[in-house]
Amino acid sequence: MHLNKIVLLFLLLFTHGLQAQVISPPQWDIALDTPEPKPGEEVSLVFKAKIPVNWYIYSNDFDPDLGPLLTEIVWEDTTGLNTVGGLKAIDPKTKYEEIWEGEVTYFEKEGEFRQQLLIESPDALIKGTLEYQMCSDITNQCINYQEEFSIALGAAAAQQAQADKTDAALFDSPQDSGGSEDKISLERPEESLIGFLIIAFLAGLAALLTPCVFPMIPMTVTFFTGRANSKIQGFRNAFIYGFSIIAIYTIAGTIVAGVQGPEFANWLSTHWIPNVFFFAIFIFFALAFLGLFEINLPTGFVNKIDARADKGGMIGIFFMAFTLVLVSFSCTGPIVGSILISSAGGALLKPILGMFAFSLAFALPFTMFAIFPEWLNSLPKSGGWLNSVKVVLGFLELALAFKFLSIADQVYHWGILDREIYLAIWIVIFALLGVYLLGKLRLPHDSPMEYLAVPRLLLAMVTFVFVLYMVPGMWGAPLKALSGYLPPLSSHDFDLVKISRENSLSSDQSLDEVPKYADFLHFPHGIQGYFDYDQALAAARRQGKPLFIDFTGHGCVNCREMEARVWSDPRVLKRLKEDFVMVALYIDERYELPESEWYTSSYDNKVKRTIGKQNADFQITRFNNNAQPYYVILDHDEELLVSPIAYETDIQKFIDFLDAASNEFAGRQ
Repeated sequence: MHLNKIVLLFLLLFTHGLQAQVISPPQWDIALDTPEPKPGEEVSLVFKAKIPVNWYIYSNDFDPDLGPLLTEIVWEDTTGLNTVGGLKAIDPKTKYEEIWEGEVTYFEKEGEFRQQLLIESPDALIKGTLEYQMCSDITNQCINYQEEFSIALGAAAAQQAQADKTDAALFDSPQDSGGSEDKISLERPEESLIGFLIIAFLAGLAALLTPCVFPMIPMTVTFFTGRANSKIQGFRNAFIYGFSIIAIYTIAGTIVAGVQGPEFANWLSTHWIPNVFFFAIFIFFALAFLGLFEINLPTGFVNKIDARADKGGMIGIFFMAFTLVLVSFSCTGPIVGSILISSAGGALLKPILGMFAFSLAFALPFTMFAIFPEWLNSLPKSGGWLNSVKVVLGFLELALAFKFLSIADQVYHWGILDREIYLAIWIVIFALLGVYLLGKLRLPHDSPMEYLAVPRLLLAMVTFVFVLYMVPGMWGAPLKALSGYLPPLSSHDFDLVKISRENSLSSDQSLDEVPKYADFLHFPHGIQGYFDYDQALAAARRQGKPLFIDFTGHGCVNCREMEARVWSDPRVLKRLKEDFVMVALYIDERYELPESEWYTSSYDNKVKRTIGKQNADFQITRFNNNAQPYYVILDHDEELLVSPIAYETDIQKFIDFLDAASNEFAGRQ
């Protein structure tokens, strides 16, 4: 299975585990204010709610066009009575919501509604459903609920009691032993904490396969080789190292959850400062592995550590663990960010345990290599196949370093690492690697090679095949297998594939106005669309087409893979170009908007100044999701046509998703 797919599988399972949490609905007490009303008497049907902490329910006395669902009664049976007026909220609170651009009324902790009724018969039956929406500004979720109620008077009450007995008997199990009563709970069970921890543990193992984590394993071996004077000291160092990794992830994760929130993970993986830092770190270690220099601590510092063995050693081990966590966070950020989301709304224990399970799996192999560094001590200190392994890893780290620089380049539009330049660098690096594997290139510390081993020859062949695979990419070949690691095709200056496609394009996809930000944002495969939600929605209404929202990012690996593997399919591309108005909302775009367009988010109470910050806030507040890619299709009333989907490389399933939306849109017209 492809490495990306293995990591993605665990990410999807992990994210599903986070989203499976069930929120308990409010507890309702529904009754008449007069227990036994007489015909001709007017009474109140009272709805009292106890609302979960950090949640609120909307009232029903504000403009329904704003967006939130108003609380209302859907009557099923009103035999023997008449309603007087409508449902009335009793002393709700009022607030202005930026996202809806208007004032709404709501209840938190407790709420009360009343409906006046005129009783006309002693055998009246009051039956219906209370429909309402419960939301949280902390978790940024909104859930629609229905609360059924039934109140009978006189003879109707006796009939209802008999019907309740009959229904209860149908649910009784005569096979139960011991005469115990089984009660049917209407509440869905809470998600298993054990299952959540298992998923977090598996996600930690999957994170080891990411390109910025896996190369760190041999660095760990190199760091611990020869540091221990005894086996017991080696065990101690290893466990300190593993515990440091776990402690750093768990403590830092919970602090970020409480202070910065999941948005910090996005900053760390897309901002130029950490990405340039990671680029420099990888270049530094790559040059060391290639033999340019040895990584040694200053002599004076080593002497001080020797003089203060325990204290100094622990500091050095902790620093190594901290370096590992820092460098790897660019790849582990999406997983860690999913854990942090579960900390919102007061769920403090769950994210701590989740981070612990994740870091435990993440630290396990590093700790084992630290415990047994003597596995490599028996090999020559320099030369031999050990040095060849280090050189190969040096080439790989040199290539992977440019992925970090590419992310910063795409986000900030520096234009220094376009697709063909990136590919040229990789082609040269891997071609030199192939030459090295054939023994035609010797580097410092290499031993003379008397003959070419078969495994080494096979590895050289694989490397040259990889180089030949990349060469057509210089002229615009999509290179689907590498789509997640390369800059987008839109950054390619000379794309023969694009020129050919545009020349043979039969459909006219011209836009009726110039898209905002089109001078630095682009769609792949010649798709024309917008980069501003309001502008795209207006265009969709003018053109009579549904609106396709692509929540994407410059540094989103899976977004590029979806575009290369799925969007490039002629059947998908034809639908995207002809059946929808497209809008790409980049969540990591750093372009700062005019101050007049800034706003304070209702999600985290922070001012959103950039395109990316506003798009990310829109995705979270509107669709309760912060992962990319994320595809949403709306009608002209901004209602979902089908359930949104995320990463889906099955082309037929993606086509079915598009067709279902098109058919639903046609049915609503």
